[in-house]
Amino acid sequence: MRRILFLLIFLLLIFGVFYYLTVWSYSDGERAGTISKYSRRGYVFKTWEGVLNVGGFSGETGSLTPQYFDFSVKDDSVARQINQAVKTGQRVTLHYEEKLVKLPWNGETKYFVTAVEIVDPQYQYGMPGQRYYPNQPAPQTPPAQQSLPAPVDTVPVQRDTL
Repeated sequence: MRRILFLLIFLLLIFGVFYYLTVWSYSDGERAGTISKYSRRGYVFKTWEGVLNVGGFSGETGSLTPQYFDFSVKDDSVARQINQAVKTGQRVTLHYEEKLVKLPWNGETKYFVTAVEIVDPQYQYGMPGQRYYPNQPAPQTPPAQQSLPAPVDTVPVQRDTL
């Protein structure tokens, strides 16, 4: 009887640690950027995997350097939203959770996206048709000047003197 009790406690302890490592999230947060790659892949377990191009500025070199964020998606409704953002090329904000242990049927990364927010594209500089920064007034065109009639050449007239 004592052996069965120790075995039961041991199994519950193992199950508790396993549950803690796989379900509990180590951290959560948000990342914003554009989705550069998104696919459903895997040999046995098909999971949604993607890469978010966060962009960035390198302080060492003083140049723009791409920074990438690899993520996995479990929820099909979130996967559909990301797929739609990929098709339209919109910027997104991904809400994610980081797990301590990754399991093969959950995804290839430790970062699991739980929600997606589409960033409003109306103030993105460089959009087609936008010619000015959003916080500056629209450039004013100078008023059209009225054209004056061309002056008539005045040539001295020679008169015949008799």
